[in-house]
Amino acid sequence: MARANPQGSRGLVAKPFIHESAYVDDGAQIGSDTKVWHFCHVLGGAIIGERCSLGQNVVVMNGVRIANNVKIQNNVSVYEGVELEDDVFCGPSMVFTNVVNPRSHVSRKNEYRRTLVKKGATIGANATIVCGVTLDEYAFIGAGSVVTKDVSSYALMVGVPARRVGWMCQCGERLPDRDPESCKVCGTRYKEKEGKLTRVRA
Repeated sequence: MARANPQGSRGLVAKPFIHESAYVDDGAQIGSDTKVWHFCHVLGGAIIGERCSLGQNVVVMNGVRIANNVKIQNNVSVYEGVELEDDVFCGPSMVFTNVVNPRSHVSRKNEYRRTLVKKGATIGANATIVCGVTLDEYAFIGAGSVVTKDVSSYALMVGVPARRVGWMCQCGERLPDRDPESCKVCGTRYKEKEGKLTRVRA
């Protein structure tokens, strides 16, 4: 196990900031301008892009892929099988899983299910993402929610299990329930059809 430092070390790319209390194993790749804060552990084989932030006590397991400008708040474990695209936000103490039927006495290492979090999606504090699902672009998962199935782009999901209660603009503002086709804050326009919301390109 290698302890990295702000000047760079084995397994690092460019010059990320690695706090002196964090561990980065040999073989991990971390992009420039990424910050890895107190008591984090990045295992070998993990790939983390540029301009990311890993808060205190974050663990990134072997084989995980994290793209650019991803923000992972304190106390989050990103398990093998999870992939985070650009601009994803993971709130404090939210939970990923990678096995649906764990038993301590049964090895399931060949049964990990892939979880994909697409560009711009937000996962609120203490939410749980059950493995094997996809959160589409700019989906918004409310704090404490439990996601058990795929989530559509821009969907606002809350509850246990999570259900859609509205739509969120890519700027992070809730769209009007009666007229979700225009954001009153940033002016971005959308089209709702058959339970899906898509952005109208200018």
